[in-house]
Amino acid sequence: MSVSAKFKLGQIVRHRYYSFRGVVFDVDPEFNNSEEWYDAIPDDIRPRKDQPFYHLLAENEKTSYVAYVSEQNLMPDETGTPIDHPAVTRLFGDLEDGQYTVPSEQFH
Repeated sequence: MSVSAKFKLGQIVRHRYYSFRGVVFDVDPEFNNSEEWYDAIPDDIRPRKDQPFYHLLAENEKTSYVAYVSEQNLMPDETGTPIDHPAVTRLFGDLEDGQYTVPSEQFH
């Protein structure tokens, strides 16, 4: 089964259940993390493994970090506000219409 990612590199998204936002910097076509990580997700929101998983430069009210989130637990962020993560300026260009530009030399 061929799966295409709903969210693009540079797109700002938010988690469906937890209070954090992030910008997509990488996508796995299906789950590619440890079983310990997967088992730590609460049963009621544990995602299927056969879907895209996104690497995010994430932020909440207190800190910035890297998150790994399934497509089903993400939704577009409609605020249009930038992500306050120190790596954003290293990986992306300007924020335009709620999405960061992706420099062509950054990703192949």
